[in-house]
Amino acid sequence: MTSPGFRPTHVVPRRGMPAWEAPDPARPTTPLDGLLPVELVERRGDWAYVRCSNSWGAWVDGRRLVAVPEDPPAVEGPAGTGDPLPLLGRAEQDLADYRSAVQERAAGALDGEDFEDRTRGLRIGIVVDGESMWLYDAEEGRWVYGDGRRLTTYATDREVTGDEDAGHAPTRMAAPEGER
Repeated sequence: MTSPGFRPTHVVPRRGMPAWEAPDPARPTTPLDGLLPVELVERRGDWAYVRCSNSWGAWVDGRRLVAVPEDPPAVEGPAGTGDPLPLLGRAEQDLADYRSAVQERAAGALDGEDFEDRTRGLRIGIVVDGESMWLYDAEEGRWVYGDGRRLTTYATDREVTGDEDAGHAPTRMAAPEGER
């Protein structure tokens, strides 16, 4: 469930990043998944306090966050990239596959290694805020913004060239961690 007022301002680097309970490296917490949309709440030097869509927050190395455009791309004109239903269907199937693996793991039908094999490669990301939606397209390595009618590229982890489909809106390159 998305917390009220959540507006992603950044994306976690592709390979994920460590997180801390406080701006103190001695107090680690659960790391953040790659390409997770987060909202920057506070900065203290290189430290950044971020909030996730479920209201969970943590301190991270703010220098590594990837900024996303302040506003969603406009979808009034030809910049929309198509129907959101196929991508939503893929996300729904991936979530069902993950849920099935979790149920089998909880029932003891899968051990840790089998669970890891079943879930390897699954990557799902969805933020829904009223009429606005941000959805991770794992096949294309990008986040898209949707208004319920069509999708527009919001952020990508792939190289952007001038030869790309003219139907895509300008994107913000999310460079892999080692390439900055």
